[in-house]
Amino acid sequence: MLRTIKDVEDIEGKRVFIRCDFNVPKDEDGNITDDRRIRAALPTIMYCIDHDCKIILASHFERPTPGVYEEKYSLNPVAKRLHTLLKKEILKASDVVGEDAKTKAASLKEGDILLLANLRFHPGETTNDEEFAKELASFADIYVNDAFGACHRKHASIYALALQFPKKHRVAGFLLKKEVNFFSKTLQKPDRPFLAVIGGSKVSGKLEAIENLISKVDKIIIGGAMAFTFLKARGFNVGKSLVEDDLLDVAKETMDKAIKQGVKFYLPVDLVVAPKVDEFAPIKYLPAQEIPKDWMGLDVGPASSRLFREVINDTQLIIWNGPMGVYEMDKFAKGSIMMSHHIAESNATTVVGGGDTADVTKRAGDIDEMTFVSTGGGASLQLLEGKTLPGVEVLDTK
Repeated sequence: MLRTIKDVEDIEGKRVFIRCDFNVPKDEDGNITDDRRIRAALPTIMYCIDHDCKIILASHFERPTPGVYEEKYSLNPVAKRLHTLLKKEILKASDVVGEDAKTKAASLKEGDILLLANLRFHPGETTNDEEFAKELASFADIYVNDAFGACHRKHASIYALALQFPKKHRVAGFLLKKEVNFFSKTLQKPDRPFLAVIGGSKVSGKLEAIENLISKVDKIIIGGAMAFTFLKARGFNVGKSLVEDDLLDVAKETMDKAIKQGVKFYLPVDLVVAPKVDEFAPIKYLPAQEIPKDWMGLDVGPASSRLFREVINDTQLIIWNGPMGVYEMDKFAKGSIMMSHHIAESNATTVVGGGDTADVTKRAGDIDEMTFVSTGGGASLQLLEGKTLPGVEVLDTK
């Protein structure tokens, strides 16, 4: 069992480094469109405020060029939102481990909060660089990981940094503990029938999860662009739809494995197709076998949505990761929105994993109807695969 910040006995007045996941969506003008991940970190931050800690917050944001500062990847909007939510001044460092960060970290008073610059501005973050980790560790006495959404990556602030602290001073935040506990309890003795709904664009990113889930679930629905690799493996002509040809054999083996194990495997039976990904492109609703040569599937069709609703109705546990189509465009969003409605209306325990999937449920107005909305997509998938997350493995346990 993970030890949390609550288990640290001598925390009062200490310098606490909290690795958060503030990788939140922003619009074209840089305004935050969904602050769930920021709000999710508040209990851990508030606990440190209540114990008069000197607080250093750190997070990555998207994928900037390592070593290059770009304003569009700055955490300034996050600092503003934290100020609004906490009603406290948020000090900002203009760098990660440079002079500004060092000076401000050294001069923190009890209750002060310092937000470092985007961790990925430093090239050592994504390479799990030990020297970079040592510099970060010099800022604090206690390390807290509350970034569930980044725990599947062996990056410096997640892994190497934790190792710089004695075991009793490297612990989980409240969010991380809640996420790990929920998934472990859900998967240990799942309610049945157990359904996994997997969507998104690439099979390669989720294939291990699908293979692992086949031994756990009773039914699986595949949607999104990844469905076309499976449809092509079944011998269908999928036109210009996104396909990973190098995984066709693996996709076929996966479907065969499902059949042998008695797992019901569902693919779209009809699709919304268009000649290109464009809000103004002409569209057709066609059976999955009839995609024209120069067209591509961009959403599941109405017959698929009706089929999936019937599959969902007879379930007790649903895990959903990945949209059913190019949901960012209204023309191709209906399949994802309908999936959200069907899952929300079911009587099952419903678990939503991944930022895109959570975004769909929010757009559909269903987010409050879901049993559990995870803050991490890749991390939740690795837990579903039965793997230990690097960011969890390195923390102290009871």
